[in-house]
Amino acid sequence: MIVDLSRFVAAEEPQWSRLEAVLTALKADPWRQLSLAEVRELDLLYRRASADLARLTGFTGEREMRQRLEQLVARAYAEIHGGRGARRVRFRPWHWFSVTLPRTFRRNLGCMLFALAVTAAGMIFGGVAVAVDPGAKDVIMPFPHLVGDPRERVAEEEQAIGDRLAGHKATFAGELMAHNIQVTLLVLALGMTFGVGTIIMVFYNGVMLGAIVVDYLLAGEPAFLFGWLLPHGIIEIPAMLVGAQAGFLLARSLLGRGDGRRIGTRLRSVADDVATLAGGASLMLIWAGMMESYFSQYHEPVLPYAMKIGIGLAEGTLLVFFYGFVGRRAADPEAAND
Repeated sequence: MIVDLSRFVAAEEPQWSRLEAVLTALKADPWRQLSLAEVRELDLLYRRASADLARLTGFTGEREMRQRLEQLVARAYAEIHGGRGARRVRFRPWHWFSVTLPRTFRRNLGCMLFALAVTAAGMIFGGVAVAVDPGAKDVIMPFPHLVGDPRERVAEEEQAIGDRLAGHKATFAGELMAHNIQVTLLVLALGMTFGVGTIIMVFYNGVMLGAIVVDYLLAGEPAFLFGWLLPHGIIEIPAMLVGAQAGFLLARSLLGRGDGRRIGTRLRSVADDVATLAGGASLMLIWAGMMESYFSQYHEPVLPYAMKIGIGLAEGTLLVFFYGFVGRRAADPEAAND
């Protein structure tokens, strides 16, 4: 019961003004995420304003004051009980790239290791096949310029006059990006075949890579090989493996070994991780396409192989650092999942 209304208003007005200021700030920035301290303050102010409104109910006068409190309480109720966090999810590109993506990769590292193992098996198969039977290149190699003698190709590339991609670099880069992203998303989508399709695609990519590497090494052209492959391949190949990682994550959810949840629930639980890995792989392939079009296609004497190899190794080092260490923050509870 309120004995002295003026004293009551003087004591409570600062709390009402603070609640109004908090609600106004939330309205101005609907995407803002409140800290734990701010949530507690909002809850305390809401409860206090609700109690004050109940105490004012017995007064026949002070209509404007009651209306003000009713509006404040209603607004605060909507913020607290209206599912603010669930309804308002803002995509923050930098946070996604620098925190969500590398953490998602590390959280599903087992799927990546399996993709690496399948690729390694394919590389061994392809390398042995070419070493034992050079004619196997006709079946394995995906492009005609890889079927011939590597020494002839190297001589042709190094003696080329002019820039054969002049005026077409952007088009070539766009075609590479579109094709590689399409293939990578296919590898991911084949995870819905319980991983069988993903395994086949990853193994075959490994076969091609192993065959190419062994073919050029046996021909005595390691400098050309690594100068040609590393600048773009050091990103392109891991990007496809990230796509395979997402595919195997889908397959694991479908199989559901040791997981008693329904299949729909299991798939929904990995949907965000799959989308994140798909986005990360696509970004990597965009960079790889630019490097292949504007850099990898130029050989000695235009660009020294040592420089190209060095840049490729630098890219690889940054990639390992990014996926291995970026986004680790001890103060962040999510870091416990790394």
